[in-house]
Amino acid sequence: MANSPQARKRARQATNRRAQNMSQRSGMRTAIKRFKSALDQDDNPTAEAAYREVTSKVDQAARKGLAHPNQAARLKSRLNAQLKAKTAPAA
Repeated sequence: MANSPQARKRARQATNRRAQNMSQRSGMRTAIKRFKSALDQDDNPTAEAAYREVTSKVDQAARKGLAHPNQAARLKSRLNAQLKAKTAPAA
């Protein structure tokens, strides 16, 4: 355990930040799962709403440093491609 007051404070801050980060990352993953389940059920309006939520969560995670900006962009691009493929009118 930390002995100095500064080290105790740092340990406390690390614990709080870890909890915050886990919550943020969990919310992002949940939003992705919600989007994918809406796509699987062919529910286009719900999928589009879920996609907006996912992009918001992923951007937020990238801003906070939980996801690399390139990873966030790649994920959004792939999810958008899936959405377009499902909602495109059959020719």
